[in-house]
Amino acid sequence: MNRSFDDVLSLLLTGKHDYLRGNMLSPIADLRPATQPEGETEMKAPFLIGRLLFAGFFINSGISHLQKRKEMAEYARSKGVPAPELAVTLSAVPLIAGGASLLLGVKPKAGAMAILGFLAGVSPVMHDFWRDQDPETRNTNMIMFMKNMALAGAALALLGVEEPWEASLQPGKPSLGDKVRRIGRRIAA
Repeated sequence: MNRSFDDVLSLLLTGKHDYLRGNMLSPIADLRPATQPEGETEMKAPFLIGRLLFAGFFINSGISHLQKRKEMAEYARSKGVPAPELAVTLSAVPLIAGGASLLLGVKPKAGAMAILGFLAGVSPVMHDFWRDQDPETRNTNMIMFMKNMALAGAALALLGVEEPWEASLQPGKPSLGDKVRRIGRRIAA
């Protein structure tokens, strides 16, 4: 059954859907991306751009953890983190590895898990706004904590994307450069 967005919205607003039978998503099941005959979806550009922005954020953050480890270690020390400089340095690993994994599309679920693990472990310690007495500090830490939870939600959502991802490097498979070189050799021969 094909439904338009207006039909689905009407069903949701009037309550005429399968929510009571435990299947509240049935009216919107037809809103998935349209599939082309070759099996490719129409979401390529938005997914790729979003993936690049999301991954780039974590790669940049990991690099910052390495470049500014002494400053970040002081803040970590103030939060009671043991061996703060080592902790800050090691925290760059899931950020850079997870971000690179998502950027390249190589084992992206593992990359999303690395980022999710980092955010789940670090956020309650470094941005524990519920303990802050100063209203400005509390507000800043609450904003940072909520941002991290939103990023964790995005990483969690990426776990639901089937692999291989579009526009991903596939280890063991020829890259675009390999294919171009092979074609060039055939033409030259």
